[in-house]
Amino acid sequence: MTERLYFRQLLAGRDFAAADPIARQMVNFVYVIGDRETGEAVAVDPAYGVRELVDLLGADGMRLTGVLATHWHPDHVGGDLMGYGIEGIRELTGMGDVAAPVHVHRDEAEWVKRSTGVSDSDLVLHESGDTVSVGAIEITMMHTPGHTPGSQCFLVDGCLVAGDTLFLEGCGRTDLPGSDPVKMFESLRRLAQVPDTTILFPGHRYSIASSATMDVVKETNFVFQ
Repeated sequence: MTERLYFRQLLAGRDFAAADPIARQMVNFVYVIGDRETGEAVAVDPAYGVRELVDLLGADGMRLTGVLATHWHPDHVGGDLMGYGIEGIRELTGMGDVAAPVHVHRDEAEWVKRSTGVSDSDLVLHESGDTVSVGAIEITMMHTPGHTPGSQCFLVDGCLVAGDTLFLEGCGRTDLPGSDPVKMFESLRRLAQVPDTTILFPGHRYSIASSATMDVVKETNFVFQ
């Protein structure tokens, strides 16, 4: 990674929201990506203790300027999770001291709005291949449907932030509302073309390791066999 790139992998229930039993159970990763020189940063899938996330950035001399959503599920963007209310993008957009537009794939917008209660004015819609600039850091969006219609991954400086599309072991479920196993198969074929040196950062800690290079993932993850 370049020295200018600010990149942190934060585990919900450990690095923040430590008192939240749902966060500890769900083991979601939240990522913060930014430009150390300008102090701007975006959060990928901010859920659970969102004020803590903002404060963590502040302690590093960074400020939140946007959100990237991999998909609409409440453990990633907030909302109702089987009767449990999870903080997320609705609470972030309601903070008076934070201006954080939410970048989503166009096919995910309606799902995100229904799940979280945010409005059209809170969202920035994208297509696959679009880029989001955070200072001088460019993040490329990659549409990877299958887990949900508008699931997307983010490529930045040799890192792949994959949400629930791809884990170190296995891939996202395809038996949930909006999921599609055929599209997941196609998405995994596209991800198989990502350079071997790219480091995969998944949406959950479902394995002992928290990240791995794609050559290792392609060799050991059964979905690529």
